[in-house]
Amino acid sequence: MEAATDWREGPRPTFSELVSAFATIGVLSFGGPAAQIGLMHRIAVDEKRWISEERFLHALNYCMLLPGPEAQQLATYIGWLLHGVRGGMVAGLLFVLPGLAVILGLSTAYALYQDTTWLAGLFFGLKAAVLAIVVEAVIRIGRRALKSRFHRLVALVAFLSLFLLSVPFPLVVLLAGVAGFLAARAGPAVPAAIAEAFSPEDRRMPGGLLSGRSLFVLLFWVAVWQAPLLLLSTGALGGAFSAVFVFFSKMALVTFGGAYAVLAYVAQVAVETHHWLNPGEMLDGLALAETTPGPLVLVLSFVGFLAGYRDPGVVGAVPGGVLGALLAAWATFVPSFIWIFAGAPYIERLRGNRLLTGALSAITAAVVGVILNLAVWFALHVLFTEVRRFVFWRGFEGEGLDGASGFFSVAVSLPDPATLDPAALAVSLLSALLIFRFGVGIGRVLVVAAALGLALRFFIS
Repeated sequence: MEAATDWREGPRPTFSELVSAFATIGVLSFGGPAAQIGLMHRIAVDEKRWISEERFLHALNYCMLLPGPEAQQLATYIGWLLHGVRGGMVAGLLFVLPGLAVILGLSTAYALYQDTTWLAGLFFGLKAAVLAIVVEAVIRIGRRALKSRFHRLVALVAFLSLFLLSVPFPLVVLLAGVAGFLAARAGPAVPAAIAEAFSPEDRRMPGGLLSGRSLFVLLFWVAVWQAPLLLLSTGALGGAFSAVFVFFSKMALVTFGGAYAVLAYVAQVAVETHHWLNPGEMLDGLALAETTPGPLVLVLSFVGFLAGYRDPGVVGAVPGGVLGALLAAWATFVPSFIWIFAGAPYIERLRGNRLLTGALSAITAAVVGVILNLAVWFALHVLFTEVRRFVFWRGFEGEGLDGASGFFSVAVSLPDPATLDPAALAVSLLSALLIFRFGVGIGRVLVVAAALGLALRFFIS
């Protein structure tokens, strides 16, 4: 399968250049999807100029509609655009593997020693720096995506729906797409500046919903995804491995909106049904995943590790934990390759379609609101040690990890001003100064912030 070609923004990178860039992205992808998307945008669009702004946003829109980690899917999509299937494989894997290696090491230390307090000092500076990176991503993407009053309104409504009303993320994206579709039907055609960026070949409609070749690609990747069941179904390993793989395979199909959308359910099933974790350990795993590079859903590998560690069958505790973590990661991340390799060719051919462009541009605007909501949430929890959620009205209640979230409840999270962390604020402001005023690269900013954070924590201690 070959990707579409449109290198108007700059020369096509060599395969080694692609590998180098996504290895860097994989190592530096701290801070959740907002910072990760911003990092990929900065490297692929602004610095390297490998793809155009329109193509990046088009890919992002599609990935936001899919279950699973949208940042990993975006990395896979970009790699596929640049070097076909092998490019998508490399980009997607490099985005996940550094964080997976780190979470395996941290999970092992946690299982053996049950102590993660040392992580606070190690990653204190990184979190503060990531706050500045997230803010920069919101400004940069918002400046380019919100080109009309309609799109600015969509972004505002999306932000308020998430921040105040706790509306589920998939519903926000769906409603934004419907609004954009209706606006496109009632409005003028696609702007010429956008339409000219798409070649006639790209605008051709696919001959059918699923061609024979696309169906083969889909079935092949589904077979790859479920291949571990051939070994696990024999029962030779024993332990919790079959249950881990089946459970996380199901979760991979419903994880719309990222890790936070399913953490409460995963915690309930893992604790109460399978007894893989003890109460409170899911939050420890979330803390580990938040302080490592890669997608936040790597927390599911932490759950898989503890499941395999505590019910290892014939392989031993630590090897069982590693196998459980790898099975959870396989079940979670392989579907992302399925969605991209089977669906991206059709999404690319539909670029320039007036109604689809209208719907996806509205989704882009909503994504800006989503990223802004993540930035605010992240800022509150980095700069303040105590954040309270004030509920003004409760609708249909939906219990969350903190016991306070609801479905269509009106609430707002506010910090206790007395709990402001001056050290975190200082590192964040310094990081922002380095990024906005002096244009220092993200890698150097993270190194400086990590060193400063460790020094401050050591001095305060």
